[in-house]
Amino acid sequence: MHKYELALVISAKPDEETRTAVLEKAKGYITRYEGTIGEIEEWGKKKLAYEIQKETEGYYYFIPFEAPVTAPAEIERHCRIMDNVLRYLIVRTDEE
Repeated sequence: MHKYELALVISAKPDEETRTAVLEKAKGYITRYEGTIGEIEEWGKKKLAYEIQKETEGYYYFIPFEAPVTAPAEIERHCRIMDNVLRYLIVRTDEE
């Protein structure tokens, strides 16, 4: 098991319920691939550095998790097609 962090930028247009549903779906993908989730860090609504899909603001979430080596590729595959996700990035945080 390796340690990773999923950074999600969710569109600011939908209401809070929709953003929560997107976040829960991302957490569901992590647990589906045998990952364990740490404490989620919510940065809230921030201005984007540049316009993405004609949007200038987004909600930032950072989800630390532990998972097998094959999990990040599968999680990214699902995040790529999720509605209301502007950007995502999974970074390995443990040292080799």
